[in-house]
Amino acid sequence: MDEDAAATALSGRDGTPAKQRRTGGRSARVRVRVLEAAGALLLEAGYDALTVDAVAERAGVHRTTVYRRWGDVGRLLADLLDAAADDGWDPPDTGSLEGDLTALNEEVHTALAAGGPTLTTALIAAGFRSPAAAAALSRFWEDRYARCAVTVSRAVARGELAAPVDARALLVTATAPLYHELLLLRTGPDPGLPARAAAAAAAAARAGAFGGAARAAHP
Repeated sequence: MDEDAAATALSGRDGTPAKQRRTGGRSARVRVRVLEAAGALLLEAGYDALTVDAVAERAGVHRTTVYRRWGDVGRLLADLLDAAADDGWDPPDTGSLEGDLTALNEEVHTALAAGGPTLTTALIAAGFRSPAAAAALSRFWEDRYARCAVTVSRAVARGELAAPVDARALLVTATAPLYHELLLLRTGPDPGLPARAAAAAAAAARAGAFGGAARAAHP
């Protein structure tokens, strides 16, 4: 999820690597340059072509700097994902559960249906090749679902749902159709999919599928 929801932290809306937040200090600046280079090379050439030497050359730093700090490509990608989680992203607040889920799904759809490889999909693929990247990818999604849990607590506060509600299960149900259709089945972009998936998940939540039935006062 900016997956631009979750996924624009990993890639820009045009599918190019997002710029990491720049902080002070030479070490921090080197980290930014190296991670930007790693993301760009992964997007351009894929995991198999990604090497520490190529990243160092692209970043304009000595190869020993990269080896000393990261050691290998897997740790580089793990740091890239960990940096993506430090982006200040928050889920949208539209005033309703279904609206919030739709807005999240639209961000996911934008990232996954960008019309070509994106850093998001490249990092997901890399997670199958590198244990370090896989662990970092899991941390990234755990962080995203934790941030998005507020959409469920807001729905409870508005009276749309009755507590307790399994927020993670609801959010996975809402977003899963997009990943299944666009990543696994590789169907073309479907502008109506985000709203349909959100409506189905919201209806299931109101029916109590995730632990809390809708309050009687709510239509």
